[in-house]
Amino acid sequence: MDSLPQLHADVTACHACPRLVSWREEVAATKRRAWREWDYWGKPVPGFGDPDARLLLVGMAPGAHGANRTGRVFTGDASGDFLYPALHRAGFANQPNSTDLADGLELIDCYITSVARCVPPQNRPVAAEIAACRPFLERELALLPQVQVVMPFGRIAFDGYLAGLRALGHDIPRLAFGHGTHHTLPDGLPAILASYHPSQQNTRTGRLTAEMMDEVLATAKGLLV
Repeated sequence: MDSLPQLHADVTACHACPRLVSWREEVAATKRRAWREWDYWGKPVPGFGDPDARLLLVGMAPGAHGANRTGRVFTGDASGDFLYPALHRAGFANQPNSTDLADGLELIDCYITSVARCVPPQNRPVAAEIAACRPFLERELALLPQVQVVMPFGRIAFDGYLAGLRALGHDIPRLAFGHGTHHTLPDGLPAILASYHPSQQNTRTGRLTAEMMDEVLATAKGLLV
C-alpha cells in the first residue's frame, strides 16, 4: 500500500533524468560561496506538509541553493523568505521562517510540492522532465484525499498540474492563468486558484507583493469548507 513516506523515499532515490542528475550534483559540489561549509542535499526534493491538508501549493522546481541545498521545498532562499511569512500570517504555518530541515517548521492544513523534483539548469525544467516527474504528482494527489484547493505558483506549475490531471483521465479544458484566477474543475476535483511564483524576479519587481500573496491566500482560505 502506498504512503507519503514511501513516495518521499521514491522521489529522493530517482535518477530518471540524466541532465537533472548531473546538474543537481554539480550545484551541490560547487556550492555558493555563502554556503561553502554546507552539506548540500543534492537529490530530488519531495513534497512536505500536513497529510490531511485541504490546501495544496504546487511550485515549479527546487531552487539551486535553496531546496537543492536544504532538502525542503521553498526553504533557504528568497522565495521561501517571501512565502513562509505569508503562510504564517494566513495560519497555514506555525512559524514565519524556513531555513533547514530541523528548524521546527510545520504546515497547518497545507501541503507543498512541485511539478519537477530536481533543480534544473537556468531554473527551467523541460517538458520531458516534468512528464517524468508526473507519476510522483499523481501518487501525491491520491495520498492527499482532503485537498479542496490547489494553488499552482506560476504558469509552468499551473500547466504541469493540469497535465497531471489530464494524464489521470480527467477532461480538463484549456484554462487561463493569472494571479488570483479561480477555476472550478469537473469530476469533483479540487478548485484551482492560481498565483504568481514567489521568485525574486517577481517579488523584487513588485509583480507579486506581500499584499497580493495575502489576498490570494485569504481567497484560498475562504474556499475551504
